[in-house]
Amino acid sequence: MSDDVFSEDMPSMPSLQGNTGGQFSQELVSKKIKGRQRTFFIDLKESVNGKFIKISELSRGGQRSTIMFDGEDIDSFIEAFQEIKAAL
Repeated sequence: MSDDVFSEDMPSMPSLQGNTGGQFSQELVSKKIKGRQRTFFIDLKESVNGKFIKISELSRGGQRSTIMFDGEDIDSFIEAFQEIKAAL
């Protein structure tokens, strides 16, 4: 994947957004990746429970899928992505 799929860094905005638990999270960093038929959003957020990563996929048809994981698990995800990239 070439570097040009990454859009410019989105500014870190201290806006608070509610989530389903009635608690709030603060967006610390946000990245947007434009793929061939999908757009991905990778966000670093922080709540009272700590920092977490949220990855959302938006398909061309408007369907959105999201996964979230604790910030402490990011090294495991990076390692898995590196192994998969090496197999391409």
